[in-house]
Amino acid sequence: MTIILDAMGSDNYPHPEVEAAVKYVTQHKEKLVLVGNEEIIQKELEKYTYPKELLEIVHAPEIVEMWDKPVESARAKPNNSMAIGIKQLQNKDTDAFVTAGNTGGAMFNAIRTLGRIKGVERPALPAVIPTKSGKAVAVDVGVNVDCKAEFLLQFALYGSTYAKIMLGIKNPRVGLLSNGEEEGKGNMLVKETHPLLKQSNLNFVGNVEGKEVFGGKVDVVVMDGFVGNVFLKASEAVAKFMFDTLKNELYSSTRNKLGAALAKPAFMNLKSLMDPDEIGALPLLGVDGLVLIGHGRSNTRAIESALLQAKHSIEANLLAEMKTTLQRELNK
Repeated sequence: MTIILDAMGSDNYPHPEVEAAVKYVTQHKEKLVLVGNEEIIQKELEKYTYPKELLEIVHAPEIVEMWDKPVESARAKPNNSMAIGIKQLQNKDTDAFVTAGNTGGAMFNAIRTLGRIKGVERPALPAVIPTKSGKAVAVDVGVNVDCKAEFLLQFALYGSTYAKIMLGIKNPRVGLLSNGEEEGKGNMLVKETHPLLKQSNLNFVGNVEGKEVFGGKVDVVVMDGFVGNVFLKASEAVAKFMFDTLKNELYSSTRNKLGAALAKPAFMNLKSLMDPDEIGALPLLGVDGLVLIGHGRSNTRAIESALLQAKHSIEANLLAEMKTTLQRELNK
């Protein structure tokens, strides 16, 4: 197993990537390839002791910044770390590519280099969110801002397949995010998508509101990338606000501090459940390769989690299983 890591992806590159890479190879004894400016990476690596035979550097002199436009940056910076890293994925000796960089850039390079799985119109990015009944897959959460109903039907298929393979849910319940449960609710996209999902072979339970997603009514929730990105970031912001407020209240007096000490294990478990750094990155579904994308603000722990997600995806044979399912369902 060999994972490729974009060392210039996060907002604070290359520190989180290099530190996470060192921890990964030291703990798991598996090879890792760092892609990026060799001089910068090597200088950061000098701070650590690690099994050097397990960490390879592939030089990529250019960087796709978060504010760069995907197509323009690909033309202006052909030797960027994303482009070089994803090209490395074409090598049969490598299994997955991980980046905390520009999402649009990752998608553009993945499609251009690896291509789509046969029958796929648009790849999509999922998120795994905690719910009352366990976990749910939300898709798309930011790649496709403008969508057709046919795209959302495919997103539902991606999410359902991912939930089966990675979350172990045998018959995932699929819901369509809307502003009401009734079949006639929603904007034009939702209204056009509903009958397609209803006629599909998926376990479609109908429209769902945000509260029902977190209430555990569905295992997969489908939406366009604009709505999905707002939904995900708002959820993360609310969770952080709640924890910060609760922390301030718990440490506001001696009496509250005593109660906080007793309740600390429960609060830590809850924080772990809600923390996006616990997952780190998720695969771009629909492309013909394992490309995992994380937050630009990723810290070392988030990059470590991203590498573990890549490892688990490889071990679960996610790409092959996804290709088999999609080719069967999309090419009928």
